[in-house]
Amino acid sequence: MKTILQAENLTKVYRVGSMDVHALRGVSLDLAEGEFLAIMGPSGCGKSTLLHLLGGLLTPTSGRLVIDGEDMTAASDAKRTDIRRRKIGFVFQRFNLFPTLTAEGNLRLAESIYAGGGNEKENGERRREVLSLLQLENKMHHKPLELSGGEQQRVALARAVVTRPAIILADEPTGNLDSENSAIVLNMFQEMNYRFNQTIIMITHNPEAAAMCRRIVQMRDGQIVAPHASVQL
Repeated sequence: MKTILQAENLTKVYRVGSMDVHALRGVSLDLAEGEFLAIMGPSGCGKSTLLHLLGGLLTPTSGRLVIDGEDMTAASDAKRTDIRRRKIGFVFQRFNLFPTLTAEGNLRLAESIYAGGGNEKENGERRREVLSLLQLENKMHHKPLELSGGEQQRVALARAVVTRPAIILADEPTGNLDSENSAIVLNMFQEMNYRFNQTIIMITHNPEAAAMCRRIVQMRDGQIVAPHASVQL
């Protein structure tokens, strides 16, 4: 299978006053195209830092990251932004929706930014498909403040996947959701993974959410713990 992501000995050190804080301590991780991976571990173990490095939102202190054959660590800021725009979708606990735009408007904006506009007929079909999978068909013309928290998270997910990026990075996407909305979001991840072979990396504290993934990696103290013992589901 094609390797979509290669992380080699990634480290991240933050300077806090006169101290160095080691958030990541030499993390290596390979993902094949179409994998669905859960990253678990206690708070403060480096999970979010790793996700931000894998998405090119942070630059590692040392190490190498290759996304779909393109070296992120050797790229300029402009090139990293271009790779993110073309190949990566982000889902965070904070919805970060544009409050003056409807649900459909937020998706259209993502298409404009991340897919360069594209064909409107194809875009419309993808929007309707994604909103249907997330049970949001009747919310297309609602603005964020007219939606519940669970509905806003589903719109944020729809925005991340509507352009069908090769990789989806999700940081505790169900952390603030009730069981019903969590199930809808997780089922959507599975659908995108199986139907479109999208690679998904999800940080979660929820064992039930992790059980829906194909592989689980445990982290502790800025490192992956026993990577060869990762649970295969």
